[in-house]
Amino acid sequence: MRLDDWRRAAALNTDGEAPRASRLNRIFNRLLPGSLLARISLVMVLGVLASQSLGNWLWATQLKTRNSEEAREAAKYIGYSAASALRFFQSLPPNYRPLLIEQLREMGGTRFFVNVNKGPVRIQTIDNSPLASSVTETLTTTLTQELPRLSTYRVGFAWPDELAVSDDGVTLADLPDSWVQHTLLVKPRPAPILVIQAELESGEWLYLATLMPNPYFLDQANPLTIDRIALQLATLIVVLLLSIWVVRWFTRPLALLSDAAEAFGQGANPHLPETGSREYLNTAHAFAAMQARIQRYLEDRERLFAAISHDLRTPITRLKLRTELLDDEEARPEFHEDLDELEMMVKGALQSVKDTDIHENHTAIRLDALLARLVEDAKLAGKEVAVAAAPISVVAKPLALKRAISNIVDNALKYGDRAEILLSIRDGETELTIRDYGPGVPDEMITKLFQPYVRLEHGRQSNQNGMGLGLGIARDIIHAHGGDLTLANHPQGGLVVTITLPQAFVA
Repeated sequence: MRLDDWRRAAALNTDGEAPRASRLNRIFNRLLPGSLLARISLVMVLGVLASQSLGNWLWATQLKTRNSEEAREAAKYIGYSAASALRFFQSLPPNYRPLLIEQLREMGGTRFFVNVNKGPVRIQTIDNSPLASSVTETLTTTLTQELPRLSTYRVGFAWPDELAVSDDGVTLADLPDSWVQHTLLVKPRPAPILVIQAELESGEWLYLATLMPNPYFLDQANPLTIDRIALQLATLIVVLLLSIWVVRWFTRPLALLSDAAEAFGQGANPHLPETGSREYLNTAHAFAAMQARIQRYLEDRERLFAAISHDLRTPITRLKLRTELLDDEEARPEFHEDLDELEMMVKGALQSVKDTDIHENHTAIRLDALLARLVEDAKLAGKEVAVAAAPISVVAKPLALKRAISNIVDNALKYGDRAEILLSIRDGETELTIRDYGPGVPDEMITKLFQPYVRLEHGRQSNQNGMGLGLGIARDIIHAHGGDLTLANHPQGGLVVTITLPQAFVA
């Protein structure tokens, strides 16, 4: 393959992987919570749960395998012992077997509780345990290999309660304690009993009952017992609570820094606490230094514009006086027009700085009352305004917010003849829409209207004294309050200005 082909293939792979990666990022961002504390806590919780689950699964699987192997080996051992007992009793004359059994019982028994019956005794076996089934299968296989002539075996586990030991209905509970106390476990905690029945000859069955080497081996069939699960849950809860507390401790400085940055962006002068880790202290000092530099820059900017405005007014005034001394009557009005335009631009620049940097304290404002006053002033001026406002209050700078809204309303009345105002709460935020009935704005010019001195032809014809600063000032004020201002054309004509403000509450 040539070099160009390799490059094209690499470009195709890159182009294919980028959208896939972006899709995965969008999916993860949609599934994960928004805050850093919640994300880290979720990752730690899932990590601890996954590690605990995987560890318990591996431990339980290994323990089950080991217990199953040990139980099968024990079954083989019992099978050999049972085969020896069957072989011994099979070698005895039938009339000697009951006598030998009586002697064994008087001696305290052997490994097996032994009885002779005329037929197999029906017992209630334990069928819901895979470990017990594995033992009985191994034991049956061992007996078949050791005693192939005895083809009929009945093997199973049963609980001591109501366990029948003879074909005449005698149960284990009916026997004297001395017969079974050294062979079987009945008190205080019963253990499962392994019952082996084999037909020695026609009409005579040997009944053997015994215990496994580990009498309570069925308790290990399920390693995840209630006690262990409770212990695991308690450990998990303690680890998770400690982890979440540590994560909250680590992320709290970030939350403080975020709140301070948001408050500073809205005109406040926050101070970060100077306690914590070295990294947080360095960040707090850097933020304080940045805050001081920005504050000095804003103050210097305001002083600079004020000085420029003041310094430019004197030469402009001198030029106007000298224009009056011109002999050319035709050129004099043109000079006056240029000087008036220059003076208006200087005033507009100063107004742009002052209007977006109003030094006020935040307070609760009734927006419906503010709109009512603006509408009343507009109607007194002969304008047509319709308003529908819910009783909503927001926390903001009163004069700055009034100036922003009045700029929008004035523009709607100047360029659209009449206006409609709607104030409501949507998704916990204040939404204020102002629609005019003008010609609207070309789509390609909507974003450019916020730039200073940008005016459309319709605006220049409707208001020749405007400077194109109102929308930019209004948006800057709304942004300083943590909100947003957007423009859109109405489907039926006219421009719709939408203002959203946070922290809305019903007055």
